[in-house]
Amino acid sequence: MNELELFKKCLKDEAQAILDTVDAFGSEVVDAVKLISQTKGHLIVTGVGKSGHVGEKIAASMASTGTPAFFMHSTEAVHGDLGMVTKDDVVLLISNSGETKEVLNVLPALKNIGVKTISLTRNHESTLARNCDISLAYKYKEEADHLHLAPTVSSTITLAVGDALAVTLCRLKDFTADNFHLYHPGGSLGKMLSEKENK
Repeated sequence: MNELELFKKCLKDEAQAILDTVDAFGSEVVDAVKLISQTKGHLIVTGVGKSGHVGEKIAASMASTGTPAFFMHSTEAVHGDLGMVTKDDVVLLISNSGETKEVLNVLPALKNIGVKTISLTRNHESTLARNCDISLAYKYKEEADHLHLAPTVSSTITLAVGDALAVTLCRLKDFTADNFHLYHPGGSLGKMLSEKENK
């Protein structure tokens, strides 16, 4: 394959993987959405590595669409950042394998705090999934790189699942453009919404 063919193959592989995993989700999604929407506190997203980077984006998308949220790095969590967590919060723990040591290390403290937990992994039978209140699990055949090792397909699916949760919560809350503008007054989007308000 030439460069363009390799490039397009990666895009197709990731797009197809998202479509292939849609039917992996069921009533557990409803449970997760209800838990997040009914919490009196925040949604806290945690993870490390590529899952952590994706988790930061998920938390940011949630916050800008009406679900109070922030990201907590799993390694920093056990070095004091757990002080940001209250029993009224919900914690979304992300780990592709569900066996990431840094993420698993957070679980005992979360249980002591009394917080509800949701896992996002590729395996309902993983250690993380089995030790959370709700397990969300996606499916995929392999990563998109030629070694099938680099987080590509898995991180794309994780990001898409986070978007789907955020959009679902946003719609259920009847979140409006005015609400969005309140949390997003800057940048091109903020300017566009300001211009609409002033017409």
